Amino acid sequence: MTTDKLEELKNKVLVFLAKHPSEHFKATVLARRLSIKEKADFRLLNQALNELYQSKIIDRGKRKHYRHTVAPVTHRSIGILTITKPGIGIVNLLPPGDGVVQIPSRFLNTALDGDTVSVALFAHPDKSSKELNNIELPPEGEVVEVISRSQQPIVGTFQKSKHFYFVIPDDKKLGRDIYIAKGKTKGARPGDRVVANIEAWESKNLNPEGKVSEILGKSGELHAEMAAVAREFRLPLHFPKEVLAETEHISETIPKDEYKNRTDLRKLLCFTIDPEDAKDFDDAVSLEDVTNGNLRLGVHIADVSHFVQEGTTLDREALKRGTSVYLADEVIPMLPEKLSNNVCSLRPKEDRLTYSVFMIISPNGILKDYEIIKSVIHSKARFTYEEVQKIIESGKGNFASTIITMHKLSQILLKKRMKEGGIDFESVETKFRFDSEGKPTEIVKKERLDSHRLIEEFMLMANQTVARHIGLRKKEDHIRPFVYRVHEPPPPDKLQDFVSFVNHLGYSLNISGGVTTKALQKLLSEVKGKEEENVINEVAIRTMAKAIYSEKNTGHFGLGFKYYTHFTSPIRRYPDLVVHRSLYEYSNKMPHRRREQLQKMLPEVCKQASETERVAMEAERASVKVMQVEYMKRHLGDQFHAIISGVTNFGLFVEITDLLVEGLIHVRDMEDDYYVFDDKHYMLTGKRTKKRYRLGDKVHIQVIRVDPEEREIDFALIE
Repeated sequence: MTTDKLEELKNKVLVFLAKHPSEHFKATVLARRLSIKEKADFRLLNQALNELYQSKIIDRGKRKHYRHTVAPVTHRSIGILTITKPGIGIVNLLPPGDGVVQIPSRFLNTALDGDTVSVALFAHPDKSSKELNNIELPPEGEVVEVISRSQQPIVGTFQKSKHFYFVIPDDKKLGRDIYIAKGKTKGARPGDRVVANIEAWESKNLNPEGKVSEILGKSGELHAEMAAVAREFRLPLHFPKEVLAETEHISETIPKDEYKNRTDLRKLLCFTIDPEDAKDFDDAVSLEDVTNGNLRLGVHIADVSHFVQEGTTLDREALKRGTSVYLADEVIPMLPEKLSNNVCSLRPKEDRLTYSVFMIISPNGILKDYEIIKSVIHSKARFTYEEVQKIIESGKGNFASTIITMHKLSQILLKKRMKEGGIDFESVETKFRFDSEGKPTEIVKKERLDSHRLIEEFMLMANQTVARHIGLRKKEDHIRPFVYRVHEPPPPDKLQDFVSFVNHLGYSLNISGGVTTKALQKLLSEVKGKEEENVINEVAIRTMAKAIYSEKNTGHFGLGFKYYTHFTSPIRRYPDLVVHRSLYEYSNKMPHRRREQLQKMLPEVCKQASETERVAMEAERASVKVMQVEYMKRHLGDQFHAIISGVTNFGLFVEITDLLVEGLIHVRDMEDDYYVFDDKHYMLTGKRTKKRYRLGDKVHIQVIRVDPEEREIDFALIE
């Protein structure tokens, strides 16, 4: 067995024992709890337990019962290390919920991001000094031992000096090159993009030693840089064999008995509306006239929960992935293709299992009644957004009457939502057009159509209805655990910076007594159609707190909803799958014991889902940047119109107006004067010429440098 697998098993044992600090376990019990079934793996478990005991990391009692080591009086604790961008370490103590310890960079020693470490706490600061500053800071400490390496691969560039090989990591948090012995290069050549693994790091006075595990390609080449993004964010490119084997046993045919358990909606006029290149169709919509001018809106969502059962290998893999990741040139799905693009996808002219929300809506957009049911549908058509937009504008086409009525209803729902405090961010996105080799030939702004808004408003309505259905619980329901989508108001410090930002662009935002969604929406309406609209929208979005998943309902600030969840995309989001399961169980009088189980389980599910969503967003941005850099390589020397999107002491960040490509004008390239940075007014001013460059100013620029490895684009000002 490999050393890597032994170290991974040690880490699993430590995490498990730390979660059960007051209990002790036999090796056979640990094997069962850690899902170890093979004899070879059980032998490896015994080896891991023995080594951990000999190193005094875990305790062993009579009859070889193992347990978590009781913390000594030296205040040493075990946890998982995360290193932030500034290089500060944060150790999340085990078991989860035991708090965190902050590690200054000089006390990290040889610990790396993701390692399981032992930390020693520093002496507590004087209590009076904390009270004086009115700040509750986390305790500080130092890493005294690396218990197990995370074994996370490191992406970097392979190089050779006169006497040795080394890898320069992309992740600057590591701060050290990795030495590679001659026999561990895997045939890499200088300039190759590679994946490396650290094998040893004995002293912080020396560099870590490792081996090359994968060669991605030549540095700067598109396929190598895109592969580097996937490895950098540790995206799972392949499904494990056992997951695919489990998927193969799922029937593509709906059993006849299943039709009897559901409401048969196959005669109902419903259809899907998705992007042109979509393959996984999560949702279908329907609309019918009912009494007194009311409309019956139906939102029909793929019933993934019927196929992906809780606790299966397939389910555990879906939780691990958390979400599908949409890179610039490919999709890394949450579920295997058989499910995402076939069995679960609401393809036209085929029977499909769904979870339907029917909502009776009055002529002025008020929800009068609703029904949530398991169903089977037969989608009558697959529309693209562009096709539906043409029908909205022309009034002609298949199902034109229904689509026109849907459009009118969506506009009513949008106006009502805005009036009640929702914010409508006009965040402009781009898409790429590629040549036969997969290289970007064009960057096109995605136009936000009325057909997009139609689906957005219907999905928002369904999500809110489901959340209210659970959240507005009856008095007899004391415990009703659920996954909510929550969004806090913006932090005061970021909000003040945003106010200063818009003030210097000639706009105002009233935040006296705290910001309101109506005040923000008023500002966004004022800048609509202006050249600075995109910059203000982007900064506004960055000012907002990040929406997350939580078992505690605190409302959704941006939407102006007291109750909100994600129900409408279970093919590509794990929380939606959990919501479907919970809904069904509550409709069948979920037992109290199951509710208690959910209450314990959901915090970790929400944490995992929020984290995988964050990683997916960062990976998607990185992939877009790679494509933008590749595109701009062909435009060296070209000139563009741009807007200043950021001002720093080292230069101006600018964004090309038509392409939304951002780059930097370095102060060192502004050779006509010596510039002074005014951080309060987001401005650079020439000492001699008095030229001023402010946030939001329009400028004329030229592309002068493109660096694929660093994913950076440099511009120069053109007078």
